[in-house]
Amino acid sequence: MTVKAVITDWGGVLTSPLPDAIATWLAADRIDADRYRTVMRAWVKQAYDGGGVNPIHGLEDGTLDPAEFERLLAAELLTVEGEPVAAAGLIARMFGAFSPVEPMYEALRAARAAGTRTALLSNSWGNEYPRDLFADLFDAVVISCEVGMRKPDERIFRHALGLLELEPAECVFIDDIEHNIKAAEALGIRGILHTAPESTIAELRALNVLP
Repeated sequence: MTVKAVITDWGGVLTSPLPDAIATWLAADRIDADRYRTVMRAWVKQAYDGGGVNPIHGLEDGTLDPAEFERLLAAELLTVEGEPVAAAGLIARMFGAFSPVEPMYEALRAARAAGTRTALLSNSWGNEYPRDLFADLFDAVVISCEVGMRKPDERIFRHALGLLELEPAECVFIDDIEHNIKAAEALGIRGILHTAPESTIAELRALNVLP
């Protein structure tokens, strides 16, 4: 079936890689990196493996206030000197090194100009989005905390499909997290696991989304 829409994640797809931003933040705030990774590894595993509600789950679906998430995470962290980490503004500092990946933006603009619909489907971490770009880039915008659902819940994918008024097989979904790709594919959406702009753009070309 012809691809009629591209649905894409934001962080790590339209931005520079998340590990790079986190590394910059850890160094700037002099945070004990091993301690951070231990905490986040457990939280992420629980959030994606169905282990119940946890801070990431709550942050993404909007049931946990970002300021409370910052407090909870800061309480688990220490600086390399063994000092407490400031909670206020923690999320902004974490994602402060994000930068746009222009080749991906260009690919979406080209796809949309050629008649393919586009949608953003992002799990929010309370971070700021470049919303000034959205009107000319997306036909639909779905941000998890605003709709009370999060990837990989199938409901958020169905919500995006409903906004686009398309069937799963008519859409392709780009994300840098394999759990989310598998969830989309289980509904019949074509998945592209994003590892680099070049490979993702090549896959879009192979699907005739791009010339």
